[in-house]
Parts: sequence; C-alpha cells; structure tokens
Amino acid sequence: MSDHERHAGLVAFRYSNFTLFVVARFFLVAALEMQSVAVGWQIYDITRRPLDLGLVGLAQFLPVVFLFLPAGHAADRFHRKKLVVVCYVGFAVCYALLLEIAHIGARDIRFIYVVLVLLGIVRAFNAPAGRSLLPLLVPTEVFPNAVAWNATTFQGATILGPALGGLLYAAFGGPAGVYGIALAVTVVAMLSLFRVTLTEPDRPHEEVNTRNVLAGLHYIWTHKLILGSISLDLFAVLLGGAVALLPVYARDILHTGAWGLGLLRAAPGTGAGVMALLLAYRPLRSRVGKIMLFCVAGFGAFTIVFGISRSLTLSLIALFLVGMSDMVSVVIRGILVQVATPDAVRGRVNAVDMIFIGASNELGEFESGLTAHWFGTIPAVVLGGMGTLVVVALWAWLFPELREADKLVPTQDARVQLVSPK
Repeated sequence: MSDHERHAGLVAFRYSNFTLFVVARFFLVAALEMQSVAVGWQIYDITRRPLDLGLVGLAQFLPVVFLFLPAGHAADRFHRKKLVVVCYVGFAVCYALLLEIAHIGARDIRFIYVVLVLLGIVRAFNAPAGRSLLPLLVPTEVFPNAVAWNATTFQGATILGPALGGLLYAAFGGPAGVYGIALAVTVVAMLSLFRVTLTEPDRPHEEVNTRNVLAGLHYIWTHKLILGSISLDLFAVLLGGAVALLPVYARDILHTGAWGLGLLRAAPGTGAGVMALLLAYRPLRSRVGKIMLFCVAGFGAFTIVFGISRSLTLSLIALFLVGMSDMVSVVIRGILVQVATPDAVRGRVNAVDMIFIGASNELGEFESGLTAHWFGTIPAVVLGGMGTLVVVALWAWLFPELREADKLVPTQDARVQLVSPK
C-alpha cells in the first residue's frame, strides 16, 4: 500500500470533531456490549430458559417501536448534540440501576427487564440523533471514508466489549463488576462528546403533525434502493441472527464458560471490523448491489455452519465470517441513509432505519429465543440461516434496482446514491 493510499484511508481523522465523536461512540458501544453479556449470562444463570434470553431483546426493542416517530422528530427539531448528551446520561443511570440490582443480589429478573425497557427508551432517542450528527462532522466528499471508520470503531467496541464483559464477569464472580465498569466507560464517552464543537445547520421549524412525523417513512418508501437495502438487512438478520442464543451454545453445546461466551460475542465484531478496515482503504467501486446480495447470502450460509458446529474453534470462525459478510451491507446502507438524505429529514429517516436495525437485532433475539423454545436451539439457528438465503433470493427478484446497482457516486447536489450501469 502506497503512502498516498494510506493517508487517503485515514482522511476522516483529519477532522477533530469526527475523532472525538467516534471515540465517544466507541466507549458507549463497548459499555453496551459489556452490559449485554452480563445481562444474558445473569438471566440464563437464574432461569436456564432460552425464552428469557429472547425477552431481553424484546424488552429493549418494544420502546423503540413505540417511540421511533417522536424520537426522529426530536432529532430534527432539537439540537442533536445536546440530545445525545442527555441520552448518554440516561445510559449511565441505567447501568447504575443494574449495578444496584446486582449488588443486592436480587433474583427476580423482572427488575432487570424494567431497566432494559429504560435502556430501550434511551436508545430510541439516542440512535437517530447520534447517527444524524455524523454527516455534520466531515465534508461530503470524505463521508464514505467516515462511514467505514465509524463502522470500524463500532466493531472494535463490539470486539472489546463482549470479551471484556465475559472476562470481568468471571473475574468478579458476577455481573456487578461488569455494570460498574460499564458505568465508568460511559462517563468517559460523555467527556469525549462534550468536546465536540459544531454548528448545526438551520432547519425549518415544522409543526408537530402526522405528515411531518411520518416524513421519514414517506422518504424511504419513495426511494426503492434505500427501501430494498435496509429491508434486506431487516429480514436477513431477523431470521439469521443467533446472538441471543450464544449463552446456550457457550454453556450447553460448546461446554465453555463466561469467558467463552465473551469470545463468541466478540467474533462477529472482529470479522466486521476487519471488513470495515478493508472498505476504508479499498472502497466499493462497482457491482455494489450484487456484492451486497452475495454477502448477505454468505451471512446466512455461515450462520448455518455455526448452528451445526460442536467445536469452539469452528464456531468462532463461522461467527467471524458472519460479521465480515454483514459489514458490507452495513457500510452501503450507512452511506445511502446518511448522505443521500436531506438534513431536514435525516433524523426521521434515521429513526425509521433504526426500527429496521432494531427489528433485525432485538426482535431477532426474541425470534431466536422463541424458535429455540419451540424447536430446540440448533434447529432454530439452522432454520434461521436457511431463511436468510430465501430472503436474498426474494429481494433479488423484488428489487431489481438493488440487484442492478453498480456504483456509489456523488450527485450534483453533493449527495451520494447508488446508480445502475445502464
């Protein structure tokens, strides 16, 4: 790699606001991942029911379902950085509550679910506001590089967070230490975010009515490439996600402990981080639609491999490849949703996109827990991976615009969109 290519790959870090933002996001996501490992292991240790692991995802997703429209409107109406800071305070309060629950040794998991619902509320407002900040931190021509590096640091946090969460759980002999560290890490994230200085563009003041609140839904529905890309991710990960069942695999199938659960949780993030780095230095230049469809199919295939594996090594490799495959669609969707959307409606569009992501993750966790309860853990994961392959085939037929999309190119108004070679 030449010096020119190396410096071009790091161009987003020339802007201090971007650097401070991704540092804050790195620590916040690491704290969320640590908490997620601790909660999963704590609940399964108490009840030994896979369905309860699925309810962890549902408890965090339902608030997003009910609040995504007002959250998106808030992100477009209020100062986004201030809104994100308030949300970071909310995360810290939730970790303090989990720490208190663990400290008193409560065995009633309903208390934990109440805090998870509060976390879901905070995440509902944090996601659209935080994601809408990103295009304001760098010039438009640098944004694809910023998306790749933002994804890289996110995946770095998903690597460190679960592994550290599992190790701390084992070292402290319980979840209290994990929640305490997560609280401290969130405070560090808050301090980094405070140092971000930017002037947000003036957005027209809009009255609160049905039309304005639903503007994000209308925008996505009328832009089929965006609709196809984010709905593909929704249904593929909804069916193929196996993260919620990792405590079952770690304890009952692979016969490892909390440290093994941390490694399993970190493996997809490791693979995704590697792919994000590759995309930062070698951005996609052609056949973007076909590449995305191919990689989502790979996501389903490697999920099947993980489902049938009885070896910790093979399971880690399969999850690593799952993460690499998923990252391609994450980067493409990130560029589309953030840059190809006018700033005036970006918060509302991000809120809708958040629902798709949340449905594929938290609701996917509930789906995994429920199908594992019905059919068994291994059949649930394998059937989910097969379902992802079916979704890819259907979307290639239903969205020819997505299948034929060729390049990510700048438009005349300095935005970015997918275009067909035709």
